[in-house]
Amino acid sequence: MELPVMPPVQPMLASPAPSIPPGMSYEAKWDGFRAIVFKDHDEVEISSRSTKPLGRYFPEVVGACLEQLPRRCVVDAEIVVVTGRRLDFDALLERIHPAESRVRLLSERTPAHLVVFDLLALGDTSLLDAPLRVRRAALLEALHNARPPVHVAPATLDIQVAQQWFEQFEGAGLDGVIAKRPDQAYRPGERVMVKVKHERTADCVVAGMRLHKSGPVVGSLLLGLFDEAGRMRHVGVCAAFSMAQRQKLADELEPLRMPSAQGHPWEDWADEEARGGGRMPGAPSRWSAGKDLSWVPLRPERVCEVSYDHMQGDRFRHTAQFRRWRPDREPRGCTYAQLEEPVSYDLRKVLG
Repeated sequence: MELPVMPPVQPMLASPAPSIPPGMSYEAKWDGFRAIVFKDHDEVEISSRSTKPLGRYFPEVVGACLEQLPRRCVVDAEIVVVTGRRLDFDALLERIHPAESRVRLLSERTPAHLVVFDLLALGDTSLLDAPLRVRRAALLEALHNARPPVHVAPATLDIQVAQQWFEQFEGAGLDGVIAKRPDQAYRPGERVMVKVKHERTADCVVAGMRLHKSGPVVGSLLLGLFDEAGRMRHVGVCAAFSMAQRQKLADELEPLRMPSAQGHPWEDWADEEARGGGRMPGAPSRWSAGKDLSWVPLRPERVCEVSYDHMQGDRFRHTAQFRRWRPDREPRGCTYAQLEEPVSYDLRKVLG
């Protein structure tokens, strides 16, 4: 492979902002696997955000790149899986499997799509130093005949349209809005874009904790919500505390520590069937291999308010952020019913 931009290349990144900034170029924020695709004639290499190879997990995407991308190019894109009318991140996670036979089967059952939003090289020309407006025009021309599973991500210079996307596209499983300066060159690994994501709050039961790698202080809090059957589900974690906060939380939660998980709502987490469901603390996964997932059960008597962006099935998609304790709330009142549900939106309208 001989291209003007050669792997490894880290994708250009974004910093968070509370609102959509004016005077930018706007795109939807896709909820999938970021991917830099390198193509040189009949060779295709797909690398992840951390520059690890992804191609073996998505043979159908490799095939689509061979068929549809320009003969020699480098593109910045997102690999997504679509179920019904929305993105399905759970189904995407299942695609990362060590067995080739399983990969082939899932490529047929839950085929992935490639949503392209930037062009880093074309032919013998590197476009890294070209402004976004030039790269965008070249991308539209290069992929003007794109068809599923290859898509060109929609973009707009109209902030009102971007605000509409922010409000509507979440119902199709998207994750917010990305803003880029039209004159911005491509800067691998640098946070020169802006991301605006949804933020909501929920009252959750603090039912456990994991210790920090530095010692006997809180690393993260394990959060629970009650479902309609009255069972407390593990809905996610909140973390990102300062060291002073970690020690204070450890002292505050010490009276709630249980000697074992016996009698705890999550005492069956060690059962192989429960662990296989991936909903209990300590459940192993291909993404957490080698990590210490041991946890300390707490009597589920305390409630805290956390902020989160959106749900993935019955749990928080990303790590939640601790906001405050809620001594006025009873644990049994922390149910899924309090969560805001986005209005459904057809992903086909996003992709055109």
